Amino acid sequence: MRTTGNIHLILPIGTRVVTRIDQCDASGAVVRAAGAVGEVVQAPADATHSYWIAFADGGAGSFKRDQLSILKQFKDGALGGEGDLAEADIDHSEFIIYRCVVGSRAYGLEQEGSDTDRRGIYLPPAELHWSLRGVPEQLESHEEQECYWELQKFIALALKANPNILECLYSPMVELAAPLAEELLAMREIFLSKMVYQTFNGYVMSQFKKLEQDLRAKGEIRWKHAMHLIRLQLSGKRVLREGFVPVDVGGHRERLLAIRNGELSWDEVNEWRLELHRRMDEAFEKTKLPERPDYARANAFLVKARRAMI
Repeated sequence: MRTTGNIHLILPIGTRVVTRIDQCDASGAVVRAAGAVGEVVQAPADATHSYWIAFADGGAGSFKRDQLSILKQFKDGALGGEGDLAEADIDHSEFIIYRCVVGSRAYGLEQEGSDTDRRGIYLPPAELHWSLRGVPEQLESHEEQECYWELQKFIALALKANPNILECLYSPMVELAAPLAEELLAMREIFLSKMVYQTFNGYVMSQFKKLEQDLRAKGEIRWKHAMHLIRLQLSGKRVLREGFVPVDVGGHRERLLAIRNGELSWDEVNEWRLELHRRMDEAFEKTKLPERPDYARANAFLVKARRAMI
């Protein structure tokens, strides 16, 4: 079983923060006292580096994450009080109940130097849910290429037939599954419904428009995105036909990688896209999937999981 370090949450650019320490110049003189309000204008790639914070007086400074409080939480009283536990002090990775590999390695499309992308679910104890601070919906580590959704968020996205979430449930490369996660995997078909047609097509159409815009504006497209557009159509068609999410598309590896490497023309890619669109329409007309996912079973599982964490 693979172990994971703390999944640090990176504050996005634009987050308003409060400094926890005095800001000093090279001589050690205080130029801005602790408690100053600023805004994140540059965020680090990982938790070991500093944020660049801009202040209302035109000044700026470099601060580590544990030297900052999020303004909203500071005002709410969730941070900054005596005996307070800073967000960085909570190792949310202790609560991960499911971890799998997604991306090129799970798709059967890996090449030399491909990243290993991991996704999954975390389920924090009830005390954290009940606290003033609450829990984050998502844990991310850009450096480690990992992302974990809090169970309720994960289930809500699965019920909406989010392709990324469904791929997590059907990944052939599972590294960690606690008993509750195994129970969820055993009932994963409850999330499959005819909504797959709308959701997968929505992603495909959105990506297609972006590719055409690139073609008009730059005269070229992002071939990796074109490959994933086709990959998603291949998967969506089979979900509707078979009631199963085929994450591994290695049977089409040669042709898909030809797209990624720019070895097929855009006209050839678009012809394949239109053919797959027709096949997906046919699969939708004949699918045996229900109109909607099983909300009741999903909700019952969530309640059970919540009770288990009391």
